[in-house]
Amino acid sequence: MAPKKKAKFAVLKRTDNGLIDGVDYVFNDDNTIDWRAMVKAEHLVPDRNKTSETDVTKLPDTQLIILLGGIKELAQIRGYTSVKYALKCPSPEYVVTTCTIDWIPNYETEGQAVTFSAIGDASLNNTNSFAKNFLGPIAENRAFVRCVRSFLKINIVGKEELVGDTFTRQTGIPEESEGGALSPPYNLLEAAMKTKNVTLKNVIGRLAQEGYEKKIKELEDIPKVKVFELIERIKKI
Repeated sequence: MAPKKKAKFAVLKRTDNGLIDGVDYVFNDDNTIDWRAMVKAEHLVPDRNKTSETDVTKLPDTQLIILLGGIKELAQIRGYTSVKYALKCPSPEYVVTTCTIDWIPNYETEGQAVTFSAIGDASLNNTNSFAKNFLGPIAENRAFVRCVRSFLKINIVGKEELVGDTFTRQTGIPEESEGGALSPPYNLLEAAMKTKNVTLKNVIGRLAQEGYEKKIKELEDIPKVKVFELIERIKKI
């Protein structure tokens, strides 16, 4: 039997300016990066409350909603070293989270690393359906989205900042069908894994060693009750 060929992975390389080789950046007249223009159309949906146009390339930012996948992609392209959350719970029905991102240096920051923070909150008044049971994760998602949007000057409301039913009414897209985006709390587990360089294979292997018998092929195969345990364990690595 012929030996299996090892998969080849492209090595991500950044220039001295902090930009990724091979990425087509869009620039403003002052030579700063136009991060808004870097958002792919697949990560945008029209706000049906404001327009009947379905072609997102024809709409102004005020008539668009950006999906979580677009926010994540921009953050990865810009580059960061860590994402930290500080959670406060003033009452059992209200959670406030501060998201702090340590961004890597690039020419826009004159070669200096920058730390930027934003706040997100969740309560029984600004969530609905299943989200009411996950106020912490919802608040964290909102804080992350706002932190990235504010730092990169993206003036499009994020899907995570809308109440679930509001998103469905304004786009006609069921909340659970957003392509490429995991639902809470799986997106938090995914974020924790990326921060600590933990792969799904690592998680599956560890669970198998601990006698966990459920067959897992993807993150959402893990029961939610186990997800929160894994998030806390990974954060302590």
